[in-house]
Amino acid sequence: MAKIDIRIIPVTPLQQNTSLIWDSETKEGVFVDPGGETDRLMETAKQFGVTVKKIWLTHGHLDHAGAAHEIRERTGALIEGPHKDDQWLLDDIEAQGQKYGISGLRNVVPDRYLEEGDQLTLGDMVFDVTHCPGHTPGHVVIYQKEGQMAFVGDVLFKGSIGRTDFPRGNHQQLLDAIVQNLWPLGPDMRFVPGHGPMSTFGAERQTNAFVADHILKAGA
Repeated sequence: MAKIDIRIIPVTPLQQNTSLIWDSETKEGVFVDPGGETDRLMETAKQFGVTVKKIWLTHGHLDHAGAAHEIRERTGALIEGPHKDDQWLLDDIEAQGQKYGISGLRNVVPDRYLEEGDQLTLGDMVFDVTHCPGHTPGHVVIYQKEGQMAFVGDVLFKGSIGRTDFPRGNHQQLLDAIVQNLWPLGPDMRFVPGHGPMSTFGAERQTNAFVADHILKAGA
């Protein structure tokens, strides 16, 4: 089985975690949620000798998808994700960039939308997709069972969960997605959040202020 390497690169003033993952043998790689600073991201890929073949998007917010169009232009990489219900956000990236004072971001249409149960590939490794709406309606989580690694975007953070006060956010939907779609993947599943440090699902079930088991039980 291929060995996967990963580097996490925080980008933009919003300090969004862009992940560069690649097959250490073939050096073919994927950017997960390239939110901006295209030159820096491409330089990191060059530094590790990675040929970017794909771009995976968890959701449509500008700090997760703002560099996807330009990277596709430079590399010919396919853009996969998010779910089609986030296209309205992908159509608004440039306007949102102006609002936040972040230049160089581009609207984008993916080559492939993702649905619950879809699969993605990098070399001979298969990644699974689960639809986790709430932060945005079309948010997906991408995970790799054997490697025990998930890319959760803004669904879940170390100690917190995604905001739901944005347009079309839904707090209960987000809680349901975490409990029903993520927890069954197991306590040892490590995850890269959209912002901040990594954690595991097991740790969050014990300590997360919003979705720890004892918190949800108390609110039931």
